[in-house]
Amino acid sequence: MEPTGTLAEADWEAHRPAVFGAAYRILGSVTEAEDVTQDVWLRAAGADLSEVRDLRAWLVTLAARTSYNVLNSARVRRESYVGPWLPEPLLTGPDAAAQVLVDDMVGTAMLVVMESLSPDERVALVLHDVFGFPFAQIAEVLDGTPAASRKLASRARARVAAVQKEPRASRAETERVLRAFKAAADAGDMATLIRLLNPEAVYVADGGGKATAARRPVRGVETIALLAVRQIQIRRPDTFRIVEVNGHPALATYQDGNLVWLDTIEVADGRITTLRRLANPEKLARIAHI
Repeated sequence: MEPTGTLAEADWEAHRPAVFGAAYRILGSVTEAEDVTQDVWLRAAGADLSEVRDLRAWLVTLAARTSYNVLNSARVRRESYVGPWLPEPLLTGPDAAAQVLVDDMVGTAMLVVMESLSPDERVALVLHDVFGFPFAQIAEVLDGTPAASRKLASRARARVAAVQKEPRASRAETERVLRAFKAAADAGDMATLIRLLNPEAVYVADGGGKATAARRPVRGVETIALLAVRQIQIRRPDTFRIVEVNGHPALATYQDGNLVWLDTIEVADGRITTLRRLANPEKLARIAHI
């Protein structure tokens, strides 16, 4: 790309998915990532870009620095989060309003692990493994050395390796199991629910203190099955649909037109190994219209 003095709108639109993608992978929040993207746009629009040789790298670097600052400033708030934390869902596929870069790094399971990493580790991993930045460039973002950045990325990669190695069911199989679990929960069919759950299954719910949800992960197939049935009986939702979030099928459940929770699952050999239920209304707000 030839260097230019100002940011052309067409150039921004071409690189916006990368800017948002970097921020979302680092932050795990659509709301925060959109704020970062807007900040990058405003700063880039007012900058002299005549010396910029790689506009995409320049914009992603700015997004990473801004996201890194957000993570550090939000640390206390995140540490005091009520109950388990799940990422704010990102609409992908046909329901997405804008182009989204989708890969394993935006999967729900991956983002949950990313939340356990330090801000430095997250930035190093995303910039190197997703965007191919050299460690010398990452070091500039983190105010460190290339060697330190390499160690950060390596340490982060080791933490996420378990998720990357797990076999993933096909989209069709995941959707089939989601529908079967929903039907069994609606019918109060404990036997079928138990058959659909892996013996080591875990249920994780995120209410954020703003919606009723288990505040610790729940284990045990009978306990999870009973919980699923009771939640249907208490809340009495009336509509559901399969949507694509974070690159994978999810089950959106509604009551009187309002989205009350969003289920994502991990499936192995036809059984659910992890059931994640997002009920925090603040995190559901941006997809409540679908």
